[in-house]
Amino acid sequence: MVAREVVTEHGADASLRDVARKADVGLGTLYRHFPTREALIEALLRTDVDELTAQAADLELSGTPEDALLTWFRGSVAITHEYRGLSGLLVAALEDAESALNVSCVALHDAGTRLLYRAQDAGVARADIDGTDLFALVAAAAWVYDQPSLAPRADHLFSVMSSAVLPNEASHVVTQERPGSPR
Repeated sequence: MVAREVVTEHGADASLRDVARKADVGLGTLYRHFPTREALIEALLRTDVDELTAQAADLELSGTPEDALLTWFRGSVAITHEYRGLSGLLVAALEDAESALNVSCVALHDAGTRLLYRAQDAGVARADIDGTDLFALVAAAAWVYDQPSLAPRADHLFSVMSSAVLPNEASHVVTQERPGSPR
């Protein structure tokens, strides 16, 4: 889809005029199908969100609580990071029932919340966070990946966040050596 290429290249603030031009359709035609930028982004995200929420439902029944939550967390960050600048839109849309992105945000949030509560019930996740905190961590991790100066550290910071949510997983996190630290 041409829109995916344009939004991937230019981020969530991509010009709808550029999308129409690259798709070789009139701007009016684009607006008839996608009346807002959020509607276009929702269409781009829908398949990924549906796949991740279905995977979360499967993992809820078959995976360990830790693996299920980490898989959802990684997948949510990947979806959110796919389009630069999307994390802010998703966080805002979670509370805005009128947003075209609200359905996707609520689906991601609810899937993560179920997996988090399952991990908390199993005693492997922090008990002092909720689904909204987890969703905020997804947005924060995606934001880090979007920052050119921080992107090289993004995987490490994702591991730090993961081990904060699942403290028992900290022993499995590969730590980076600090400059000047003894070997």
